[in-house]
Amino acid sequence: MITEILLNKVKKSEPKTAGEKTSRSLLKSVSWRILGTIDTIIISYLITGTLEFALRIGFVELLTKMGLYFLHERLWNKIKWGKK
Repeated sequence: MITEILLNKVKKSEPKTAGEKTSRSLLKSVSWRILGTIDTIIISYLITGTLEFALRIGFVELLTKMGLYFLHERLWNKIKWGKK
């Protein structure tokens, strides 16, 4: 009985893979950027009145912000602050 109590009180360590996998960060980057790019295209169209120009802005924004978000996610994944 004493050993059971002691064993239950010992906190099991988290596995070393407690962070997100790269593939998960990549998929989150893509899905978030699709939503963000649609927003950018709509705003660009409302401002410029030209669909072609709005699509060009959206395409450039898609590539740059997806890359930045992915790097941001991976850097934050390495920071232990705020993780259990």
